[in-house]
Amino acid sequence: MDVEDKVNLALKYPTEEVITIEDLRNYFETGDQLKHYIGFEISGYIHIGTGVVSMYKVVDLQRAGVKVTILLADLHSWLNHKLGGDLEVIRRVAVTYFKETLRRSIGILGGDPDAVDFILASQLVEDKHDYWVQVLDLARQVSLSDIRHSLTIMGRVFTNTAKMSWLIYPLMQIVDVYALGTHIAHGGVDQRKVYVLAREVHDKIKLMPLTLGGRVIKPVILLHHLLPSLAMTGKESRLDLSEAKMSKSRPETAIFLHDSPGEISEKIKNAYCPPKVTENNPVLELARLFSFREPRREPFLIKRPSEYGGTAEYWAFEELTRDYSQGKVHPLDLKNAVIEEAVRFMEPYWKWFSTGDGARLLSEMGSLVKITR
Repeated sequence: MDVEDKVNLALKYPTEEVITIEDLRNYFETGDQLKHYIGFEISGYIHIGTGVVSMYKVVDLQRAGVKVTILLADLHSWLNHKLGGDLEVIRRVAVTYFKETLRRSIGILGGDPDAVDFILASQLVEDKHDYWVQVLDLARQVSLSDIRHSLTIMGRVFTNTAKMSWLIYPLMQIVDVYALGTHIAHGGVDQRKVYVLAREVHDKIKLMPLTLGGRVIKPVILLHHLLPSLAMTGKESRLDLSEAKMSKSRPETAIFLHDSPGEISEKIKNAYCPPKVTENNPVLELARLFSFREPRREPFLIKRPSEYGGTAEYWAFEELTRDYSQGKVHPLDLKNAVIEEAVRFMEPYWKWFSTGDGARLLSEMGSLVKITR
């Protein structure tokens, strides 16, 4: 695979931004092994934003020859008071349900789960003896303003009642990039501020500098698209992504990997889908994810009676979006088509969760977790 093919895999949907494409191309051109990481809070049941969108990107990078790592951020989740702030529960969920479910998803999406490194954040801290010294050294060199602006990574807004732990968290996330030797730091677009800061301070990371080919470099930042909440109203602030994205703590906003066909159908039927509106339309977003990320072998069908135009065929997402924006596709017809495709796409997941290891993990989760924002 040549360099441009690798770059194109990195840029493939659901990628929304790469900072910078030129650096990424240059890093591939060295021929050295590139390392990636994405970190996840352990905060409840996994929805398709984590389990499909993020894992699709992990699989893309695997195909591009990148060594991929998933950080199970137990300490970060604890600082952010996830799962009731119970560190023991967080760790147990991380190494059982969370890890095994992501492994399963990577396999379903065509990747190699055995080639992915899963690392518990607390183990990373233990293995990297200079970790906390690097966190403190970084704290000496960045401003309070820098850190406050990065709190969107936690779904938090800084006020006078903010916990001190919220200020430690972004420092840890920046150091994670370097402690893992990450050439490609990957996250959702809501992580942009902290990862841009991580890139800007590359020359301040003295205890664990990032190198490639014997020289110190900046990490490339890869940001993927966030799926909008199914329960949007159209009034959400564009500046507050936590209001507008799928959320584990609000089940009506998201499709979970374990959802049954009936639950998927009901959620899509009730989803926000205004006529002619294509921006932040969650049903169109689901069509793009489930039906148009890969080249289609058969057309996407909008099934209608002949008096309403008859069945329409689509081979490209852009064609569907164009017709929807012009009112040629009714929201209910779109929903019915997406339900059919979503149920088919998600079948391997709910089957896994219905029996065997998947069912056992889901049952354990039900007895363990108290999901918190």
